[in-house]
Amino acid sequence: MTDSTTPSSEISARDRRLQQGIDSYGVGTWDFNRTTHELVWSTTTRKLLGAAPDAPVSVDLFINLIDPEDRDRIRAAVDRSIGHGDNLDITFRVADKSLDKHWLRARGGLVHDTDADYLCGIVLDIDEQKELERELRLQQNQLRSILDTVPDAMILIDGRGIMRFFSSAAERMFGLSEQEAIGQNISMLMPRPDATRHDNYIGRYRSTGERHIIGIGRIVTGQRKDGSTFPIHLSIGEMESGGEKYFTGFIRDLTEYQQTQARLHELQAELVHVSRLTAMGEMASALAHELNQPLSAISNYMKGSRRLLAGSTDPQMPKIESAMERAAEQALRAGQIIRRLRDFVARGESEKRVESLAKLIEEAGALGLTGAREQGVVLRFSLDPENDMVLVDRVQIQQVLVNLFRNALEAMAKSERRELTASNRRVADDMIEVTVSDTGAGIPDDVKVKLFQTFFTTKDTGMGVGLSISRSIIEAHGGRMWAETNPAGGATFRFTLPMAPVEDLNDGS
Repeated sequence: MTDSTTPSSEISARDRRLQQGIDSYGVGTWDFNRTTHELVWSTTTRKLLGAAPDAPVSVDLFINLIDPEDRDRIRAAVDRSIGHGDNLDITFRVADKSLDKHWLRARGGLVHDTDADYLCGIVLDIDEQKELERELRLQQNQLRSILDTVPDAMILIDGRGIMRFFSSAAERMFGLSEQEAIGQNISMLMPRPDATRHDNYIGRYRSTGERHIIGIGRIVTGQRKDGSTFPIHLSIGEMESGGEKYFTGFIRDLTEYQQTQARLHELQAELVHVSRLTAMGEMASALAHELNQPLSAISNYMKGSRRLLAGSTDPQMPKIESAMERAAEQALRAGQIIRRLRDFVARGESEKRVESLAKLIEEAGALGLTGAREQGVVLRFSLDPENDMVLVDRVQIQQVLVNLFRNALEAMAKSERRELTASNRRVADDMIEVTVSDTGAGIPDDVKVKLFQTFFTTKDTGMGVGLSISRSIIEAHGGRMWAETNPAGGATFRFTLPMAPVEDLNDGS
């Protein structure tokens, strides 16, 4: 409302200055008479919409200047504003793409005058705002894409424990959709009694600032939608936005990890059992070989002594001959027991099947190379997929690989450079060579000649059967095993295995 005492010429001059100031900032104005439907645009409004300076303007012209995809939506909003006097707030694209500005926003409201009601408002260029929104959406989509591919779940909660973000991995892990989770208390993902205690934990932290889990990963128990529980590793971070604290939880399902650990323990126990049986076999064979010769000599000496005493007239001769005969029989009996023991522990035909060498090395590495990365050991596996299938006893070959891997880690314990490599190559029509190399201290010449002997060891607590058993296993597979000292330091162990016959591969396909 203006002062009635102000001259009209002064008001007109002030209005012109105001309009010029608004135009200089790139803001257009418009004025619509709801009675006569007369529409007036400022010069800037015409430029923003792409209308000619002298073109008569109307609502229909306005609609035609808008991108066709936005017209129906804008027409409905304009008709409501004209018909009911509602405030107008619309965003749209102009049809003329050659203009510098493509996105505009028109805002306006109802103004009462003495002769009629008017809808008056402004038109703004919002290209920069739309570009920022597009960049924000792109970043959000990129973040969402990353979170969707990360196997760990991510959940964002506010200071009251209410979930505000629930990643796709969290949906899969807990069996809840994002819609079901958002707005709910995080305690629904916890079994009792943790669920009833959680709000108290948050309240205590907000009042005291004392941290118990933030920034420190720990293993806890999660609860799925169906009520089942499972082990998880939880890491929590803290942030502040708009004066409110938020907490981000990164969750890893440990179910598969614990199952893998259990399987590795089973495999380790199985390998240890096989190692002990094999060591017993080696020891029994060695003892049988060593004892059989003196027992045979005892029997022969007894028989010879009987012949020497055959002509004696000593009245005790019958008793002496009887005693010597029984001694000879017992020596023979002992020899038979030793032979039966050797036959019992002798290595029979192992259960050989077509196996993937890469899988054998991967599984053996999971057991034999535990802690390698923590020790700073660089692992380099260069495996040829064209020469992968071998005919072997899986457990026995994994026993060999685990033994070589553990020996390599021990050999590099004091080395500055720690690299372990494993590779394979075809060395004959039907054999594949496997190589395990390290950067340890290497093998002295005086040790190399005894390396595969039973009970020979350079370790303080070693039994000296690992490499001996390993060579026996490889030889039982029709291959051979040997060791070399690397020119640059360290040792390389090589062994050969039979390739799987073509007919076996075809049968398995």
